[in-house]
This record gives sequence, C-alpha cells and structure tokens, in this order.
Amino acid sequence: MHHIDDFLKKNHVTEIEAIIPDMAGIARGKIIPRSKFESGESMRLPQAVMIQTVTGDYPDDGTLTGVTDPDMVCVPDSTTIRMIPWAVDPTAQVIHDCVHFDGTPVAISPRRVLRRVLELYRAKGWKPVIAPELEFYLVDMNKDPDLPLQPPIGRTGRPETGRQSYSIEAVNEFDPLFEDIYEYCEVQELEVDTLIHEVGAAQMEINFMHGDPLKLADSVFLFKRTVREAALRHKMYATFMAKPMEGEPGSAMHMHQSLVDEETGHNLFTAADGKPTSLFTSYIAGLQKYTPALMPIFAPYINSYRRLSRFMAAPINVAWGYDNRTVGFRIPHSGPAARRIENRIPGVDCNPYLAIAATLAAGYLGITQRLEATEPLLSDGYELPYQLPRNLEEGLTLMSACEPIAEVLGEKFVRAYLALKETEYEAFFRVISSWERRHLLLHV
Repeated sequence: MHHIDDFLKKNHVTEIEAIIPDMAGIARGKIIPRSKFESGESMRLPQAVMIQTVTGDYPDDGTLTGVTDPDMVCVPDSTTIRMIPWAVDPTAQVIHDCVHFDGTPVAISPRRVLRRVLELYRAKGWKPVIAPELEFYLVDMNKDPDLPLQPPIGRTGRPETGRQSYSIEAVNEFDPLFEDIYEYCEVQELEVDTLIHEVGAAQMEINFMHGDPLKLADSVFLFKRTVREAALRHKMYATFMAKPMEGEPGSAMHMHQSLVDEETGHNLFTAADGKPTSLFTSYIAGLQKYTPALMPIFAPYINSYRRLSRFMAAPINVAWGYDNRTVGFRIPHSGPAARRIENRIPGVDCNPYLAIAATLAAGYLGITQRLEATEPLLSDGYELPYQLPRNLEEGLTLMSACEPIAEVLGEKFVRAYLALKETEYEAFFRVISSWERRHLLLHV
C-alpha cells in the first residue's frame, strides 16, 4: 500500500475508481473518495457481480456464488494504479483482486483464472510471453440499435467507403482521435506499439509490446475503456464487437505467444541448433485439440460466430502453418530466438484475462500430455472444412464435456461461466429479429 499512498500524494488524487473485471471484461466496482480509500477499509462487492450477464441478468442457480448472496473482499493490486487521463478532477484507477473473507481467492474471478494457469507454468519453470493485437471499428454515433452501423465522418467531411487496408491517409482521417488515444495510453503506461488501418471501413488495429500475460491482460482491459472514452469525445463510437457490420470483416484479438525458461530466458520453442522443439509442436497440438472446447471464451457471444466465416479474414479450423494467415495458428516469420505462435481465433469481444488463460491452458495441456500436432498447412486454410463450433450453443456443449479444461481453469469457474453464457443465450433466443419479420411474416 505504500506505493499507492505515494502515488496518490504525488498526483494530488481526490478520488479512486476501484475496479474489477467481470466475466465480460466490463469494469465493475466503486468510486471512492481518497480519504476513505486511505483509511484501509476493504472494499466489498457481492460475489454475484462475477456472474452478471452482459444484459444485466443472473443465472438461476444460486449455488454458483452461495445462496445467501455473500460478499467478497476486493484487494487493490498496487502495480495497477494509474491516473485516469480523461477525468475532470485528479482521479486514479486501481484494479483489485477478489478474495473470500479467509483470504482465499475467488475462483470465478477472471483475474484469478489467469493467475491459476500462470502458476501451473511457474511450477514447471516456464514463463509465458504474450503480445496481443486488437482490432476495432470506429462508427458513427448510433442511438437506435435497430439501425445498421455506419462509418464515422473523418476530417474530409466524408465517411470512408471501400477497403483501405494499411492506408496511412485513412488513419490520418482520425488523427485528432488517435493523438488522444496515444496520450491517454502514455499517461496510463499502456505500452502500445503500432497502429494500422485494417480491412474494414474505419477498422483499426493496435498492437501491444510483448510481455507478462497478466500485465498485458490488464493493459487490454484498460485500453478498451480508453478507446471508447476517447471516441466519445470525438462524437463517435469505438466498438469491440466481433462482427459489428454486415459485409465487413470481423474484429479479432490475435495473440502471439511463446515460452521462455524462467531462469535463463531461453525461448523453449527453439532448440540449441535453432530448430523447433518438441515442446513447440506439442503446444500447437494442445491448441488444436482444445480450442473447439474453449470457443465460449474465444467467441463468447452469438455475434462472435458471425466473424468466423470462410474468406472473411478469420479462421474456420485448427490447422497451423508458417506465415499462413488462412489458418487458426500462424507461425510468423522470425529468427529462432523469437519463435512464437499466433492464435488468430479469438474475437476482440473476448475477456482478455480469460482468453489469455484459455490459450495458455490449451498449450499447457498439449505439452503435459505430449500431444502431436498435424503437419503444417502449406495451402489455403479456407478450402478446408469447418472444425470450430458454428454457434455458441455448440461451443457450450463441447466446453461442458471437456474435463481437462475444467481441471486447468478450475471446475467452479467453468460451471459458473457455462451457466452465465447459457443465460445470455436464452435471453437472445427470446428475441424476434427484423430478418425473421422481413422474410417470414408474410411468406411462410
């Protein structure tokens, strides 16, 4: 707490946003005056916050958190304290971990799930390294959810049309916004790397520097808040939906990952002679075997599966290959010391803590079970059959039947997560869409 106290004094902070990431990656918590925060009184929240759906509902099963609706204690992680650059008054934010009153961690907390997986690696003397890439769309303000989204107006006074992949001028259309985003990221010490224009109209991508998985999950969590806030100040929305617009590609959160020896720092995917190790191919094999059962994490919503379609810059199977962007797992061209695997399957709508935990869990199972990967694909992966679930319901069925995933991520977490996603699916299923009214009302 000494680091936090010094930070508050140095920056003349008047209030603190004490936050936790929920299952959807939404910031929950309380805004606390500095005097109360410094008093040492612990913040408490109902455990049920962790199983609140994105629509604000809860699963019917009261045993997931306790039938008495108990509290949990939220403990600040001093390494996460940062200023909120868009706040009017000097305001800090700090991410909290969730524990029970006896000090044991809350098993269904997404941050705890990631810590649990990292502990398995630490026990082996391995250190995962992650580098996420986030795609997102800028869209015109849309107050009516029944209307399709449209690209925003840039500095030329016209919305973007057509495909503008890697266009510098298309990014320059929104220079004032990105100047704010970079400034906000600098204040929060979010180590963003490159900015590019992606395939879709006003679709952007920002890459993060590689590093510690928990730190990167925190950064992605805060970055999403940052981009949305900056966009609102420029009269537009930033959306991290996986498939926000019909006819446009979806948005992914690609994850580059490697393993290093915790003592030496040597890349465990590369042997002394510079060739790939058996650990490298077993890690890939784990991704291939367990990704279908992890799709409710990588593709958590009904909308997520609209992105995963053939020839739309998203993978449809678990093939892997060298510098092949048509497969689920790409091995970028690099030197032996930088050998890594890019998981191209997760959508940007995923919870970063859970998605990173899930991809590391699959790789861990592949290594410990000594699985064997298929041969690398040299051809077009879109020509192969679908190997991933085509909808959330199918993904939930696979996840519920996968015991090794429950063992690694935690049985209590998996049970709660499945119940939450089933509740969201049921809420969607009750909705009658405009497509149904348009095509079925008078024709069937």
